[in-house]
Amino acid sequence: MIDLTGIIAISGQPGLYKVVAQSKNGIIVEGLADKKRTSISSTAKVSSLEDISMFTTGDDKPVSEIMKAIYDKEKGGPSIDVKADDKSVTAYFESVLPDYDKERVYTSNMRKLFNWYNGLQTSGNLKVKEKETEATEESAEKKIVKAATEKKAAVKKTAAKDTTKTKTSTGVKKTAGVRKTGVA
Repeated sequence: MIDLTGIIAISGQPGLYKVVAQSKNGIIVEGLADKKRTSISSTAKVSSLEDISMFTTGDDKPVSEIMKAIYDKEKGGPSIDVKADDKSVTAYFESVLPDYDKERVYTSNMRKLFNWYNGLQTSGNLKVKEKETEATEESAEKKIVKAATEKKAAVKKTAAKDTTKTKTSTGVKKTAGVRKTGVA
């Protein structure tokens, strides 16, 4: 699989971007081609490449797996030119992903995928995830989830202990076990 963490596509803007930081009104991104940083509004339509998949006759296939197939076919080199004719683009895509859904995957989708792959390849951001790295990331995620659930359980236990306290109005000191008679 290809590592696509932090790589996004912004609707209406060419190229791919890397998320650098979050700002108060959106996110700060850096263009992969020109390395310029810009601020993107929170209302902009942003798609993470990790979340995008393509239709196949079976289950949908993530873009990272398709890019890995292109990477293996080209041995790390660039893919077909996106300005090639439709027949050659379709034939190349079919050699990479033979079980794609021919009714729902259009040539424009194929061109966009090849454009993304070539952009990542020329900018040096085309990194192949190794299985060991994936296993350590999954175990790290499991550890984080386990720690979060243990923390929630600890919070629930302390919340159960604290329910015996009663609320008082501000400025009034409540004493335990002493009854006020109202006479001084």
